[in-house]
Amino acid sequence: MSYADKVFIENCKDILENGFSDEGMEVRPRWHDGTPAHTIKKFGIVNRYDLKKEFPILTLRKTFFKAAIDEILWDSWADETGSIGKAYGYQLAQKHIYKEGEFDQVDRVLFDLKNNPTSRRIMTNIYNFQDLHEMNLYPCAYSMTFNVSGKTLNGILNQRSNDFIVANNWNVVQYAILLIMMAKVSGLEAGELVHVIADAHIYDRHVPIIKNIIKNPQFEAPKLIVKRDVKDFYDFKVDDFELVDYKYNELKEKLEVAI
Repeated sequence: MSYADKVFIENCKDILENGFSDEGMEVRPRWHDGTPAHTIKKFGIVNRYDLKKEFPILTLRKTFFKAAIDEILWDSWADETGSIGKAYGYQLAQKHIYKEGEFDQVDRVLFDLKNNPTSRRIMTNIYNFQDLHEMNLYPCAYSMTFNVSGKTLNGILNQRSNDFIVANNWNVVQYAILLIMMAKVSGLEAGELVHVIADAHIYDRHVPIIKNIIKNPQFEAPKLIVKRDVKDFYDFKVDDFELVDYKYNELKEKLEVAI
């Protein structure tokens, strides 16, 4: 099995067996028929993925690799006008003044990775309270902290909320790619991605689907290929990344998403 499969199975079993159910409580999310969407959750899940060993993508079910990368490059949380409000990309693009000059959050990370690799201040944070009212979606994965050890770039992804069946591996794949991109253009090697989740949950209507998924056959992790020697972070394209021998199980059940 892939290591991502192992982690996913362990997390799902832990949530289902030891989690807290909010059944009977007032909750915000709804199913499309208006029924409250209740969850079973675990607080404070921490997972570690060593990108030097394998790429952390599920084989238990298909993770749409290209679409996940597309979203991390071109944020898709848009309304009918094509706007995402003041979320995600908007926050990362805001410029701030430092003693070395003016940078947005991404450019500041890239600058420090090349010029201040021993810094313990290399991070992004998009949970801007003053702009929350203008966001179509409050950021779930809200901060990334980068840390260099020798020639290895490690990262910690902090996430306030994670819908396990819909978004868990999707987010892991996205931020693993982001770490690889940052490392490549900085002359570093991607190391560990640590994923910290405050509220890891499974929705009530997803419980039987999850139970079936974790029984699926498992395959070895595919090999990730970065096809171009990209030097400029902003030159990366979706097609620069390829998975070799990605074997997976198709999701048999229709997956309803809570809103």
